[in-house]
Amino acid sequence: MLVLAIDTALSACAAAVLDTRRAAMIASETLPLTRGHAEAVMPLIARVMDHAQVEFRDLDRIAVTTGPGSFTGLRVGISAARGIALAAGKPAIGLSTLAGLAAPYIAADDSMPVVAAIDAHHDNVYLQVFGPSGRTLVPPRIASLREALKAAMTGSTRLVGSGAQAIAALWPKSEPPPVVVDPRGAPDIDWVARLGAAAAAGHGPPKPLYLRAPDARPQDAARLPRR
Repeated sequence: MLVLAIDTALSACAAAVLDTRRAAMIASETLPLTRGHAEAVMPLIARVMDHAQVEFRDLDRIAVTTGPGSFTGLRVGISAARGIALAAGKPAIGLSTLAGLAAPYIAADDSMPVVAAIDAHHDNVYLQVFGPSGRTLVPPRIASLREALKAAMTGSTRLVGSGAQAIAALWPKSEPPPVVVDPRGAPDIDWVARLGAAAAAGHGPPKPLYLRAPDARPQDAARLPRR
């Protein structure tokens, strides 16, 4: 299976091509970005496909992160994935950024819990807690740091994501500290590709995973009166 993976949800713009028949990542590129994903994503995908020497028609599926993350970033990646899938006649698979962050730790040791936490600002995080065998203990949600701390204290915890350090800073000194605190700002694109290859197909086009309403709202003064 040939999988093109795309991630523009958080602080990176990334793409990779995985060939499961060779058990190899044949091309991968990640650009650290906080903005400008829309301008960067298609040239980056073109470079990765060229380096992999793969045509879009040869792909078996396209995997893309669907959130939680930046509202604009999510739309950029999902639009690219859906457009490529439509043009190539291939299925597109949506994956959460929280699962992508947790995946390498679950693969390394699935007996210990993993807490994926993304900074949602205003002392909140986007949170998911994975237990033994990668089973979801707390489904994706937005939580205060105090709520996240309570959910994370499940034994030998591993914290990953841009919200990891904020949770670790609140950890009670009387409790065993987290085994790992990994503050990475985006999932590893290679793991997004691997999850995309393993995911079940048939769930329809990927859609954004929004866990709260956007911060930006139209100003009342800018609204036109109804007639």
